[in-house]
Amino acid sequence: MPTVAPLDLDSHAITVAWLDDIPHFALADGVVHRLDHGHKWVEAHDGLLTACPDLSETSLVTGGEDGRVMAVSTDGTATQLAEIGRKWVTSVAAGPQGAVGFASGRTAYVRFADGKLREFPHPRSAEGLAFAPKGMRLAVARYNGATLHFPATDGKPVELEWAGAHTDVSFSPDGKFLITTMQENALHGWKLADGKHMRMAGYPAKVKSFSWSAKGKWLATSGAPAAVVWPFQAKDGPMGKAPLELGTRGDTMVTQVCCHRTEEIAAIGYADGMVLAARFADQKEVLLRRAGKGAITALAWDREGRRLAFGAETGECGVVDIAG
Repeated sequence: MPTVAPLDLDSHAITVAWLDDIPHFALADGVVHRLDHGHKWVEAHDGLLTACPDLSETSLVTGGEDGRVMAVSTDGTATQLAEIGRKWVTSVAAGPQGAVGFASGRTAYVRFADGKLREFPHPRSAEGLAFAPKGMRLAVARYNGATLHFPATDGKPVELEWAGAHTDVSFSPDGKFLITTMQENALHGWKLADGKHMRMAGYPAKVKSFSWSAKGKWLATSGAPAAVVWPFQAKDGPMGKAPLELGTRGDTMVTQVCCHRTEEIAAIGYADGMVLAARFADQKEVLLRRAGKGAITALAWDREGRRLAFGAETGECGVVDIAG
């Protein structure tokens, strides 16, 4: 039976991440907590809005209501990477060669490892950001589609259009597809080779969490009373194919999904705080955490895929050891 080591904190969990195999919990009040031979913490922001691990998984990139972008390392050092005045930094993304992307208002920024900053203005607000798995290419989710920028050159951006408000964005691990979440209850996708559209609709709620399986064959999503998992094995992705539905629980909505690092398994967090793991092949489920006080808002597997860190909107956090 899996065992749970709880960590009860007092603020909404924005992101959880494993840095050097140490679980970190970034909360909305601006404090980043870690479990490293005891409970330790550092205040990174006056109000934290967004966070993600860097590609080496040795520091956490954070953005806040104080207009700052920080890097929090495993020894608790918080280093300022950029500051844009009293504006909210609403999205961050970790890129190759130490680059960091972040967004505020209508502008997306890329900060290179040498500290140089480039700005990419948009007609409407720049929402979610993602770097391509290969090369220096930044995708920005925006109103009526997504834009691909090439920050290291003066190459013309590529505009991908689809009506509606696009709120977050992700490249498939092979770089062939770009997927956005939308303000409506749907995902949209583009096959980058030919611009072919993919529409993934029918959700009862907004999709706020999505996660690619280890080899990119599947995309797990929240927004329904089950984890909706789309197949991406075919050259046109999920078009004409039905998704898997894992961990169906009556009317209780899935709020977070996180695919395992090596196995075709997803951790699934729910609106009531429960966490399950479900296997794609046979839909077998394992209960990882019983329901708690509030919705699961963050999940992350460690490198070995043996432990799962979780965080909830009520500040209930912790680590599940699958092996017990």
